[in-house]
Amino acid sequence: MSAASIIPSLYIGGTWTTAGAGATREVHNPANGTLLATISYGDAVDARRAADAAQAAFTTWKHTTARARADLLVRVADLLRARVEDIGRTLTLETGKRLPEAIGEVRFAAEYFQWFAEQARRPSGEVLPNELPTRRHMTLTQPAGVAVCLTPWNFPISIQARKLAPALAAGCTVVARASEKAPLAVMAMVRCFADAGFPAGVINVIQGPASTTTNALLDHPAVRVVSFTGSTGVGQQIMRRCAERVVRPLLELGGDAPFIVFDDADLDRAVEGAMLAKFRNNGQSCIGANRFFAQANIYDAFVERFAARVNAMRVGDPVADPVPDLGPVIDGQRKQAVEAMVAEALAAGARRATEPHSLPDGGAYVDPCLLVDVPPTVGMSCQEIFGPVAAIYRFETEDEVIARANATEMGLAAYFYTNRLDRAWQVAEALEAGIVGLNNALPSVAYAPMGGVKQSGLGREGASIGLEEFQEIKYLSIEY
Repeated sequence: MSAASIIPSLYIGGTWTTAGAGATREVHNPANGTLLATISYGDAVDARRAADAAQAAFTTWKHTTARARADLLVRVADLLRARVEDIGRTLTLETGKRLPEAIGEVRFAAEYFQWFAEQARRPSGEVLPNELPTRRHMTLTQPAGVAVCLTPWNFPISIQARKLAPALAAGCTVVARASEKAPLAVMAMVRCFADAGFPAGVINVIQGPASTTTNALLDHPAVRVVSFTGSTGVGQQIMRRCAERVVRPLLELGGDAPFIVFDDADLDRAVEGAMLAKFRNNGQSCIGANRFFAQANIYDAFVERFAARVNAMRVGDPVADPVPDLGPVIDGQRKQAVEAMVAEALAAGARRATEPHSLPDGGAYVDPCLLVDVPPTVGMSCQEIFGPVAAIYRFETEDEVIARANATEMGLAAYFYTNRLDRAWQVAEALEAGIVGLNNALPSVAYAPMGGVKQSGLGREGASIGLEEFQEIKYLSIEY
């Protein structure tokens, strides 16, 4: 392949460049396997170059006024909205998500920059009561330093925005790494930063092997915060590396979200929510519903209505006209993993509640299905599925389903449907999850905290606390 056909995908010190070692990586369309682009693929040396650029820019960026930072972030939001159709189409081509969802994700990313632009200008710090007439006490907030933002492929634009916006608003400079499976839309977003007028080195982007580049960044003395979204196993490794240099970890990790339907719920509303919570982004959502529980006396009705909706789904190319209900998963490896879970469950005695779908040839398509009578010992019952298949379980009492819902080391999200006010409060408080959707299957907003409990993460993104994660608090005691 000629050098001219390789896309410079490293943005370091305000310049798009290629990897120093000349390595490349191909990006394919999961809908049909076609080659979309060949990008330059960096290494530890490139990661250190990016961190050096961020360190150099931090010396001036940290002194930039909140007003100036906010104005730049608003420009990024405006540019994303202006380019939403083009960036959304790129996002669809590289991830397989439906075009309307991809466009919605770009708009959601713009919301983060808008929100944190406003948040950057709000008062921070405190004036504390004095104990002596000659003393005054107060706190100041200051940017933590260089921040590393590591994101996955399933929501590459919005998750990166959820990290970049507060880091930049706080006065940190950034080195971001996008997943090699979906780097193109992130690159398009970074061009918005350049066009908005961000100073060179304030934001840097690298592509390269995850462990190699991450370790190089965490070893860099200027890095003070690392924000990571991905699997619990990788998050644990990052946390151990952070401990070596006492770098602040901000982790959003694996999910195993329960979706509970009580017998007093509006069944049609619950089914509508189940479709969204399970099949959004082709079943590949960190906060997606993973285990469905329906109370015994409405179990059959819920399964019947849910199955009818799944049977009616159209599977196809996500940019087709009309847009299908479901596209492909990210690649053949994910397809095989999901299908292996289904095969294991069926072999152990589970039954299909849905009919097989006609799938297009040549892409990473998975037959969307619902399973019943799934044994508790198979992977589908205790692991994150991350695909368009689901298991539905029967329960009798509120106490029983809360215990089953909480019987996991994960705690990112949980959903339940009820029309009883007393039950709404009791279950919401009892579920062990950082995000709870009550009669609501799409809880994410830019001004609400995002994060989990137990092994689903540490810290929160979004909301005012999202800004604080990238700040240090300095206590000032004055005597006169």
